[in-house]
Amino acid sequence: MSSRYDRAVTIFSPDGHLLQVEYAQEAVRKGSTAVGVRGGNCVVLGVEKNMVSKMQEERTVRKICLLDRHVVMAFAGLTADARILTNRAQVECQSHRLNFEHAVTLEYITKYIAELKQKYTQSNGRRPFGISCLIGGFDANGSAHLFQTEPSGIFYEYKANAIGRSANTVRQFFEKTYRDEDVRSERGAVKLAIRGLLEVAQWGQSHLEVAIMEDGKPLKMLDSTIIAEYVKVIERENEVEEPSWKKQKK
Repeated sequence: MSSRYDRAVTIFSPDGHLLQVEYAQEAVRKGSTAVGVRGGNCVVLGVEKNMVSKMQEERTVRKICLLDRHVVMAFAGLTADARILTNRAQVECQSHRLNFEHAVTLEYITKYIAELKQKYTQSNGRRPFGISCLIGGFDANGSAHLFQTEPSGIFYEYKANAIGRSANTVRQFFEKTYRDEDVRSERGAVKLAIRGLLEVAQWGQSHLEVAIMEDGKPLKMLDSTIIAEYVKVIERENEVEEPSWKKQKK
């Protein structure tokens, strides 16, 4: 039945769905997991990188990218779509600086990306972007923000969230374990992001990528040895005391 309504992005199905948009969301659900945590003085983004060939340059496979000095984005879904969207967002950030002589706010650039995605859900000859984005950073007043955008063009702000494969599992984990006091420090925010990724990681700690954005400081990518130290701490804590939310599951 759906085949009659999914031939163009502008055709609604009888139950009010845009099937091409839903197909784009399915592409996101099959993408690598990405998580974001807004801490007290930082924003942490983490992704699980897919296995790559031993002959491939690892630096060319990036799921976390800078849009401006104070804005960082992680994505899940089609990498080719993300490259185009990232380039458009970076140009908008620089154009805004040139025209208005100040940096974009997090909400402004998130709205720009969301509006660009939405345009592709109502134009013939185009298809929706098959990616979801986590956009984090700081405004000029020093306030931290974490936004998520969907292929449909909607966006929301979160304290912590996940996109991509098994995102629902990570969201449930965040909902049950997130505490404001735990993420006030950078270490607490990083630990929560890594714990969320480990809940669904398929390739282990060696394929985790974690970025930290602090106000007025350049983006910091954690070295694999530092990530391994966090993982050891998390494993020791799990051995000492089983989380209460896991006890409730049993």
